[in-house]
Amino acid sequence: MSIKIRKQDALNYHMNGRPGKIEVVPSKVLSSQLDLALAYSPGVAEPCKEIAINKEDVYKYTSKGNLVAVISNGTAVLGLGNIGPEAAKPVMEGKAVLFKKYAGIDSFDIEINETDPDAFIKIVKSLEPTFGGVNLEDIKAPECFKIEQVLREQMNIPIMHDDQHGTAIISSAALLNAVELVGKKMNEVVMVINGAGAAAISCARLYVAVGVKRDNIIMCDSKGVIRADRKDLDPIKAEFATKRNLNTLQESMRGADIFIGLSKANVLTPDDILAMAKNPIVFALANPDPEIAYDLARKTRTDLIMGTGRSDHPNQVNNVLGFPYIFRGALDVRATEINEAMKLAAVYALATLAKEPVPDSVMMAYNAEKIVFGRDYLIPKPMDTRLITTIAPAVAKAAMESGVAAHPITDWGDYHSQLQKRIGIDQKLITNLIDRAKSAPKRVVFAEAENPKILKAAQILQDEGIAFPILLGNRQTIERIIAEHKLELDRCTIIDPREERERDERYARAYYEKRQRKGVTLIDAERAVRDRNVFGAMMVDFGEADAFISGLTRDYSKTILPSLQIIGMRPGVKRVAGMYIILHKNGTYFFGDCTVNVDPSAEELVDIIGVTARGARFFEAEPRIAVLSYSNFGSSKGAVPEKTREAVRLAKIKYPNLIIEGEIQANVALNTELQRELYPFSALAKEGANTLIFPNLSSANIAYKLLMEIGGAETIGPVLLGMRKPVHILQLGSSIREIVNMTAIAVVDAQVQEEIALAHEKK
Repeated sequence: MSIKIRKQDALNYHMNGRPGKIEVVPSKVLSSQLDLALAYSPGVAEPCKEIAINKEDVYKYTSKGNLVAVISNGTAVLGLGNIGPEAAKPVMEGKAVLFKKYAGIDSFDIEINETDPDAFIKIVKSLEPTFGGVNLEDIKAPECFKIEQVLREQMNIPIMHDDQHGTAIISSAALLNAVELVGKKMNEVVMVINGAGAAAISCARLYVAVGVKRDNIIMCDSKGVIRADRKDLDPIKAEFATKRNLNTLQESMRGADIFIGLSKANVLTPDDILAMAKNPIVFALANPDPEIAYDLARKTRTDLIMGTGRSDHPNQVNNVLGFPYIFRGALDVRATEINEAMKLAAVYALATLAKEPVPDSVMMAYNAEKIVFGRDYLIPKPMDTRLITTIAPAVAKAAMESGVAAHPITDWGDYHSQLQKRIGIDQKLITNLIDRAKSAPKRVVFAEAENPKILKAAQILQDEGIAFPILLGNRQTIERIIAEHKLELDRCTIIDPREERERDERYARAYYEKRQRKGVTLIDAERAVRDRNVFGAMMVDFGEADAFISGLTRDYSKTILPSLQIIGMRPGVKRVAGMYIILHKNGTYFFGDCTVNVDPSAEELVDIIGVTARGARFFEAEPRIAVLSYSNFGSSKGAVPEKTREAVRLAKIKYPNLIIEGEIQANVALNTELQRELYPFSALAKEGANTLIFPNLSSANIAYKLLMEIGGAETIGPVLLGMRKPVHILQLGSSIREIVNMTAIAVVDAQVQEEIALAHEKK
């Protein structure tokens, strides 16, 4: 499913809050006069003097070793062309964000107002003292070839023009596997490349490096086949001029084994595909629309292997599979360049990874029962967390073996651990959830659809295919807000409870039957179902919706009560709890209970431990539980230490396979060094806690809200645990993004419950 991007949505994304997509965050404490004196004058003089003696110490005392410049002059931006350096800045900021997200690399975007290649080279070269590497981006051909070549020759840090090499590396890995699958030989295949820009030339060069014969490559530009007898060829295009008697793309396709498209949409026809050799390989990489539509190509030839640049089709050739990890490996050995050996190492690492068994986490992210190497899986998925630990070490080793590594790695096991910590692999949690939700969207009913935030979130949910929103409220009000905000919610269902006489009667009767021994009369029930929190819960209870979302504008306790009364708890669960997921640079943590139980007893804490552990596993984390107190293992007396100590004792009996410790202070639970020193017997001394159980609602609520506001953490939640069917209560005043995230959780919750129900039916 392609995503519709609305102009105002895109502008708001970049404009709202802090303008842009990146910021600089200090990596050292600056909370006292001493800190300031160490960070700046006079303390800063000491590392300066050390670096003056030995320039390599710049890597020891500054961020250079993990800092990449993303540099452009804006002459060839995406599909926008020569729009200038200022207009290129949003793209370069985006590239910087991807470096950070996927490889933990800090990045500054630098837009240079210079089109003369010699002057551009001089400017970039002068930046070498600041950066550990340079990613050139969106520079037009043929100037980009000279710029990269000269900078590589004159600078002693890794340089890569990703427009040239990113697509080349990823598509080469896919090509190796595709050719193997069809039983052909690389040195025998005939290849047609449509497009002769920077990416096409670099791809062709790398295809030759992995075994394609140069004489078997036919390259076309807008004027037709690049023939040796053409008079208008520059030296770059001349490198791939053919002596074959061919003039057009259509002539070239006859009998070709492979087509590589790096041009524009819809230049190939079904007849062109039919003219190719047996088991043809087509990589139509024009974006957003390929050279031939995926479905049309597959319908035309059943023996076809197809790849595109799109995420909604198999075999996506996506540069994010390459550049973050290539620079990661290069930086980590302080490579003086990114050479052919390192690029080839990335190619073969990608190709090999695709043949390895796919982890459950990847299959869950894409909601696939089975992902195996084959025609529809030639290269790894972008959400595969093994990419960093596969490609970066391969690139680093190639740098070492080719003699360009100034700081070789000696302990590869330790390096593997460092790579995982650098990116905080758990930060991909919500991305994986959204991807899984999109694979099988569910019907989610929103009780507060008269709020613009809900409707804007519904727009995202509809457009991205995360859920099928059902909007409860006054129809005229909802339609007015939709019109005012220029939303397009034509695929969303609007339900006005005042118009639903049959449902009202049915729901009232059911509600009365559930609550008649709780003092509720039929008249009370008829009045109650007019409340949208009751109506929405009844829709889920009757199976007319798969999940329920509310709480944006109402108190949590009042919002949750109807769902507890109507839907109730999961069998075997005695107590529901609210869990927050805390996403921090140090990892992902699960906090329970933050929303429901005010002052639970020791026995009730055991129930909270059980549902929170299950919640952590829902998010593919193995819980390491700390039951928190102001005391460490009996160091202080009081009601809270006694309660938490007893809860741990009971929980270890009830859940013997859980890693659980307490009573314990929060800082000790997270600090493994402190535990090993003072409490080596602790079950958390090796890895520390990732799941924190609070002694009461007050402490939990204070903790997560402090982390949200001043702790630099992102929170997801509250996730309601223990309900019989998916019900999730928003935090009062949640943002649109938080509503979307919570809905994704609700959808996956519904998917899991559906899977469990089907499994029970089979038994």
